[in-house]
Amino acid sequence: MIDRLRQMAIFAKTIDHGSFRGAARELNLSPSVVSHHVSQLEEHLGVALIYRSTRKLTLTNEGQRLLTATRNMLDAVEGELQDLSATAGEPSGELRITLPSVLSSSRITDHIAAFSLAFPRITLTVDFSDTRRALIDDRFDLAIRMGPQSKNSATTRTLFEVRRVLVASKDYLAKRTIGRDPSTLTDWEWLVLAPVQNTPLSFRHKGGETIKIKPTPHMFTNDAQALHRLAKAGAGLAIVPEFLVKPDIESSVMDYVLPNWELRRISVYAEWPANVPKNGLVHLALSALQQAKH
Repeated sequence: MIDRLRQMAIFAKTIDHGSFRGAARELNLSPSVVSHHVSQLEEHLGVALIYRSTRKLTLTNEGQRLLTATRNMLDAVEGELQDLSATAGEPSGELRITLPSVLSSSRITDHIAAFSLAFPRITLTVDFSDTRRALIDDRFDLAIRMGPQSKNSATTRTLFEVRRVLVASKDYLAKRTIGRDPSTLTDWEWLVLAPVQNTPLSFRHKGGETIKIKPTPHMFTNDAQALHRLAKAGAGLAIVPEFLVKPDIESSVMDYVLPNWELRRISVYAEWPANVPKNGLVHLALSALQQAKH
């Protein structure tokens, strides 16, 4: 087959130049070799492709049909080679990323979209899930995690920190008197993200004072965005990432509770297998996601 394709290309060049000699000059072959290739093609097909005379070459009907097909084939190959050459230095491939579902409401989605637009030949799979995906077992190239960094064989990098805030709806707060510090809130209706950590909540005042409380949960949910919506509906107090509630704070639907008392911020970090190439797609994505600060 390869020999036949080569013969077809030589045949087309012969017609383009109108002689065996002209085709031979471009192909850096002798005229007799060019003529031999065309004769071999004719013999294989069992038809004459060219009428030869001392002055010119004339295509037969069969030669015209084959010339059209050959030119279409060569044009397609040439076009594909040009496309491949033009994109040879452009990153391409597949990249699978998993993130906590709450981050779908954060600015990190804007940076993922910008990354996709900047590198259109990279196919992204973006998994937003409250289930902690395993890099190797679930076949992910990159994981974005929230909380303390895990200690395993993967490589990690802190991307940014998320401020946690204590909030409630304006209607809920209108029916209560807020005390001077978090210890006055322990008997309020606390909405809690499950699973519950059996540790006190630690608040630090901007002046340096620290208070720890252990309120009794009034309602549990396993979804941070549902926690936000429940608090917005007036069901109680909730601790949520600030990016979730900022629009509601600005529109006066919700409000901060004791804003001078701050909670520990949550680290958002990237995790990836230790053996990924340093100039590969994972590190390209990391550079983009590093900009997604809150």
